[in-house]
Amino acid sequence: MSDVIYMDNNATTRVADEVREAMAPYLAKAYGNPSSVHTFGGRIAHDVDRARQQVADLLGCDPTEVVFTSCGTESDNTAIRSALAVYPARRHVVTSRVEHPAVRNLALRLARGEGVLPRYRHTELPVNSDGTLDLPDVGNALDDDTAVCSIMWANNETGVVFPVERIGAMCRETGVLFHTDAVQAVGKIPMTLADLPIDMLSVSGHKLHAPKGIGALYVRRGCRFSPWLIGGHQEAERRGGTEAVAQIVALGAAAELAGRRIDEERTRVVALRDRLERELLARCPDARVNGTTASRLPNTTNISFEYIEGESILLMLDEYGICASSGSACTTGSLEPSHVLRAMGVPYTAAHGSVRFSLSVENTDADVDKVIEVLPPIIKRLRELSPFGREE
Repeated sequence: MSDVIYMDNNATTRVADEVREAMAPYLAKAYGNPSSVHTFGGRIAHDVDRARQQVADLLGCDPTEVVFTSCGTESDNTAIRSALAVYPARRHVVTSRVEHPAVRNLALRLARGEGVLPRYRHTELPVNSDGTLDLPDVGNALDDDTAVCSIMWANNETGVVFPVERIGAMCRETGVLFHTDAVQAVGKIPMTLADLPIDMLSVSGHKLHAPKGIGALYVRRGCRFSPWLIGGHQEAERRGGTEAVAQIVALGAAAELAGRRIDEERTRVVALRDRLERELLARCPDARVNGTTASRLPNTTNISFEYIEGESILLMLDEYGICASSGSACTTGSLEPSHVLRAMGVPYTAAHGSVRFSLSVENTDADVDKVIEVLPPIIKRLRELSPFGREE
């Protein structure tokens, strides 16, 4: 699929060649169980330890603070459920209105007390029209009954970056555990967790050129923790289950690769993103960027094209082999604007026509040129056909 122009990297990334090569032996010859006492297994345990160090180097933490999981969703759920388990008397959870469903939907279930879950008080912090948080709102939400505050490092739809260091400091002052979903931030934003007031942090491999099915959870040394998956002694008894060695090795390789590429993310990728955004806004009337441009991920732009449907834009882009995402979620035949854009108060006519372009180091100037060439005529044609019409 070399003819594909892929700008949907916040959804998933291509497995890098270096990563695929690193994991290949563990799918064939190096198949031992790292928990085995024999030499064959012991060698593989050493390779798991090496991958743990590679992830720790990217995060700026000690390798003993890295717990391998199956994905970012498991990491998010584990962190929040752990906080509730270690503080059983506390009945309050704080999140924002723009969290990933892995955090948001769990918090909503806790608030409803569904199934075997007890009912919790849930404060969902609002965001401003540019997608940012007001820090006083965070401070006002925290109290002696709060078990955990979970605020993402960077939003997956708009790329808006939140001040996690200041939020973490507020949580530490009030004795509240702070978790951040950093799935979109890891590998794009330099971080040294050893210097930050963050108790738990979620990582997803397939967002940084590792395969799907592997993630990690940073658990700060000294942080009270209760495992969600109960089993053997794996992961220092913090996550039961035989280690997925091939995926773990792949995540380690991807973390090392991301560390080498992070300066390119902040320079060349930013330049590509900014040129794409600038040209589309200039060539497409009634277009707007959703979210602040002052503090956001280097690879992400979310643009609304008013009076048309984002899904229609994506379908026509797909005819040119261009992959992006819509700010609308297609569910059972009906289109609803994303909860992120709704929380920001983006007008319906704009939210419905939003498109997210999320680039990577693998994108080129030619990719951007092609999108700039084909998208403005698509917007013009769809507006001519739009049932919403354009108010003159």
